[in-house]
Parts: sequence; C-alpha cells; structure tokens
Amino acid sequence: MTDTRFRARPERTDEREQREGERTEESSEEVTCPECSGRLLTDAEHGETVCEDCGLVVDDSEVDRGPEWRAFDSREKDEKSRVGAPTTKMMHDQGLSTNIDWRDKDAYGNTLSSRQRAKMQRLRTWDERFRTRDAKERNLKQALGEIERMASALGLPENVRETASVIYRRALDEDLLPGRSIEAIATASLHAAARQAGVPRSIDEVADVSRIEQMEFERAYRYIVRELGLGIRPADPTSYVGRFASDLDVSDEVEQRARELLETTKREGAHSGKSPVGLAAAAVYAAALLTNQRVTQSEVSEVADVSEVTIRNRYKELLEVEGEARAVA
Repeated sequence: MTDTRFRARPERTDEREQREGERTEESSEEVTCPECSGRLLTDAEHGETVCEDCGLVVDDSEVDRGPEWRAFDSREKDEKSRVGAPTTKMMHDQGLSTNIDWRDKDAYGNTLSSRQRAKMQRLRTWDERFRTRDAKERNLKQALGEIERMASALGLPENVRETASVIYRRALDEDLLPGRSIEAIATASLHAAARQAGVPRSIDEVADVSRIEQMEFERAYRYIVRELGLGIRPADPTSYVGRFASDLDVSDEVEQRARELLETTKREGAHSGKSPVGLAAAAVYAAALLTNQRVTQSEVSEVADVSEVTIRNRYKELLEVEGEARAVA
C-alpha cells in the first residue's frame, strides 16, 4: 500500500544560508541607527532605544522585564514577591522543600472552612514527615536547629551560622558523629565558625548557651578541628574589645586606647600563654583608667565573664609592658 502521507522536503543548503544571511542583516540593522549608523543604547529606566550619536529614539516600547508592582518597604516587598527564599546551608534541605503556612487562610486572606482546615492540617503532618526521609536528615535537622538557637543567643551574624552549618555537614559526611552527641558536634562547629570569622566567643560563653557540659564540648571541638583539618588560629584579644566596649557603653577613645595597649603587648610578646578574653577585659579596664572614665572591675568582670582577680593581674601587666615600651622608645 502506497504511503500518501505528506513528507516535508529537506531544506536545501543554499536556502538555509540565505535565511541566515537575512537574519544577520536584520540583527545588524537593529544595533545601528537608521539615520547616522551610530551605536544604539538601551535606556531601561524609560524603556527606550536611543542613538548615542544623533539622539534619535529608535524604539520607545521596550519590554520591562521587572515586576509589575512597586514596593515601598521590606514588608510590602515580601508580600508581593512571588519567588522563594534563596538556598541556605542552615536548613537541612537547603530551603528547597515546600512550606505550608500555619495560618488557616487562603491566598485572599479568607478563613478556611472546618473541612479545609482539617485537610490542611493533614497535609502539614505529611509534609513534615516527607521533609526528613531518613535518620541522617533528621540528625541534620536537629543539629541545624541547635546551631541557629545558640547563634541567636550569642548574637552571631549570618555568615557564622552558614559556616557552622557547613562544618557540621562535613563532620556528618565524614562519619565523625558515632560516639558523640549531636549537641556536642553542633556546639563545636559553631565555636569553630566564630573563630574562623574573627568574631569569637569564649568557651564559657558558648558553654552557657549549650545543652552539654563544657568538658564534652571542648573534647568535641578539639576532635573536629583535628579530623577536618580546620585552619583556626589562636584567638586575637583585640577581637573581643569592640564587644566589651559596646556592652560597657564606653567611649571610642577607651576602645582605641585598649587596642593600642593590646598591640603593644603582642609586639613585646607578653600575651603568650594568657587567656585572650582576660587580656581584652583588662585592656578595656586599663584604657578606661587612662582616659579618666569610670568603669569598675565588677562591671568588666560581668560583661567579659572573667574573675576580678584576673582583671587586676592582667591590667597591671599591660600597664607595665606599656611603660617599658615607652621607656625604650
């Protein structure tokens, strides 16, 4: 039986080349001015295509590819935006899963009926179950929630939380958790991330917001630093000065003077073997005395979480080093 279906004739090479040539000519006409053959510029703000040389408006109906709405504050922008949040390492699924709102309202703000509310509650339950497919994801979800809680209590910035999440994921991938609690590795990851970012918190501060004992936290910290090969340098005392000065509400002059005392101490090598937190607290106290501002040792002790004895001993050492350095100079 003869096949009577229509079959497209193959396009010949010369016809294809002719069409490509026509498209090339059209594109060249679009990028040059029809009056003076000058270069065309696109003004996205006004939606126009204008000649750079003669100023001729070639096209005044450019397509605006931005949103069709305007927002005058962050709340209005969030309400009108139709895209999701960026991916983040601080969520176990990196923020790519669904999220069913807890409010029983539809897209127009109307309250759902009782049957619809029951349906949405069932969907929330199943959605929560499917978001964690196995024990590893449940582990990760719990740990990242713990990191977020402690970082919030310590006032750590977003980049530290992201770094801590990456460190914990590495520890999980390299099977470092067996024999250690989730909270211990999560606390150690956050402490390491803060040290790497240059916004360290003392071991006592981190242990206060953690749910584990300080000794367990220290062991986990040394373990992940060694096993993951994290390049963490010793804490710099000057990195604590800004926070202590802010909490004590002292002037910028005190903060600057404290930094100078610590720089002199590091230059002379007198900081070796001493707690950076104690040195920073003593430097702030000594700087306040030198600038005639009233700050008591008990106030500094409460802010820095070090004993008054440590502050007394360290600030005397700082002043002695400062005096010797000036004498030599």
